[in-house]
Amino acid sequence: MLKRFLVLFVALVSLFSSTTFAAERYLLNSGDVLDISVWNEESLQKQVTVLPDGVITFPLAGEVVAKDKTVAEVEEELTKKLSEYLADPVVTVSVTNVEGNRVHILGKVLNPGSFVMNQPLDAMQALSLAGGLSPYAEENNIIVLRRDGTKQQVLPVKYAEIKKGKALNTNITLESGDVIIVP
Repeated sequence: MLKRFLVLFVALVSLFSSTTFAAERYLLNSGDVLDISVWNEESLQKQVTVLPDGVITFPLAGEVVAKDKTVAEVEEELTKKLSEYLADPVVTVSVTNVEGNRVHILGKVLNPGSFVMNQPLDAMQALSLAGGLSPYAEENNIIVLRRDGTKQQVLPVKYAEIKKGKALNTNITLESGDVIIVP
């Protein structure tokens, strides 16, 4: 009985861990730079940038939508398209630069601008990248603008409350393209 319980427990933990891992996979953004190569095909090695419309182009494969896809999904689509011309192509895609994974910080911070997110960032971490707030910033009126397709969300960040250990739910995890405005 105990053995069955342990087997079930280990199975559930591994299922939960792999699900969590898959949900956190990096999705490509416009501006990201990819190295693409096809094994044993020297003429099919190329560095490409994901264009503003989310598309990359690759010899023989043509256009492939890369934005909001994982590296594995892009590899799979390229392999499928190249299979029309090559026998069993082995495609490797690697991200060499995450330039498209940016947040923008405007207003009363010491160093406003665009910042590349090389790791997941929350609002407080991003504000620290911008050098922190200026003395005249309105700490509890900070907002994050997030575009979701054609709609835009306004998410409050209660900086003064977060500093006190309160309103921690307003210290949101940022997404590529978010704009933090500090009045």
